[in-house]
Amino acid sequence: MSKEEEILVGLDVGTTKICAIVAEVIDNKRIDIIGIGSHPSTGLKKGMVINIESTVKAIKRAIEEAELMAGIDIGSVYTGIAGGHIKGLNSNGVVAVKEQEVTRLDIERVLDAARTLAIPDNQQILHVLPQEFIIDHQDGIKEPFGMSGVRLEVLVHIITGAVTSAQNIEKCIQHAGLDMAEMILQPIASSEAILTPEEKELGVAVVDIGGGTTDIATFVDGGIRHTAIIPIGGSHFTNDIAIGLRTPRAEAEKIKIKYGCASVDLLGENEIIEVPSVGGRPPRQLSRQLLAEIIEPRAEEIFSLVAQEIEKLGDEDRIASGIVITGGTSSFNGIVEVAERILGLPVRVGVPIEIGGLVDVVNKPEYATGVGLTLYAFRNKKEKVTHRKGKQKTFQRMSAWVKGFF
Repeated sequence: MSKEEEILVGLDVGTTKICAIVAEVIDNKRIDIIGIGSHPSTGLKKGMVINIESTVKAIKRAIEEAELMAGIDIGSVYTGIAGGHIKGLNSNGVVAVKEQEVTRLDIERVLDAARTLAIPDNQQILHVLPQEFIIDHQDGIKEPFGMSGVRLEVLVHIITGAVTSAQNIEKCIQHAGLDMAEMILQPIASSEAILTPEEKELGVAVVDIGGGTTDIATFVDGGIRHTAIIPIGGSHFTNDIAIGLRTPRAEAEKIKIKYGCASVDLLGENEIIEVPSVGGRPPRQLSRQLLAEIIEPRAEEIFSLVAQEIEKLGDEDRIASGIVITGGTSSFNGIVEVAERILGLPVRVGVPIEIGGLVDVVNKPEYATGVGLTLYAFRNKKEKVTHRKGKQKTFQRMSAWVKGFF
């Protein structure tokens, strides 16, 4: 593996910040985080680009900072995508197994069959994610390669996004002097960083509360069953605080980060905060409980909408591991308690795991997507290598079989 191939860069293009994470592959077994760059974002709204120039500048700043820390030049990135234009649906495909033993070509054919469904012209397929394979009516198969059978079926979850939204993100990356290696749905990237294999098997829902959207991905039996994007995020809390406390939006953001609490019950009556005023008026002393009274209803609204998405699974028992919340807004004190009260399920805050290097720096929920993008790239590269070796072995067996006749 060359030096370039040993470096993976995740670029989290978010509504409130652009974050670049540089990871180095160690012995093809794990990744170490070696660089981080972050810059405020003003060119996106609800996950979609509204100002290319501002977004390009923020990407350049984040990349420069990450390059300086890692001591490398960055050429290509794996980036995330979110927004209300994202749609998820389940599909299936069926093919006949030609040699009565499933080959890599059969798997590719059945996945191609599953993706041949009608989607609007303004949408494009971002992911085709296998849930399970079925061979001659035997279901629950995760890896069908090499198994005997005559009929191969696959159940998949397909994620689509607006063509123009994806093109605008790619255009910003290219204008920043970078190549885009792949575009990945943000909750899928986050799940790579914060979930354990046991949680995915038992059933779990990831709720990534970003700046402009709340992204949901539900796993059952190790595969994705449902995805959804809720167009409410951390910026809505900031707006609520600015209006409720009559303070500038920039000050509202600082107050949210420093004093934010999602549950009034966790605060004492005597906790006082200083709130700057607008129009040159003097700052005011207000109860921190008043701040919580503004934040709590918005948190309840988000988790009520999350509950509606979970209900679409048809059975809450299928996510026995509960809920893992992540993203910058999940750092609120009391947000776990609100989530558990609304959802009636166990909830934990997810931070990146199974990584080395600058662990103490990225051990925060706001870095889940950026770290997850590098983990997604790393694990996909390993799978492709394994598949390539599988194809080589199949070819070798066929060659030996043919030579046996001569």
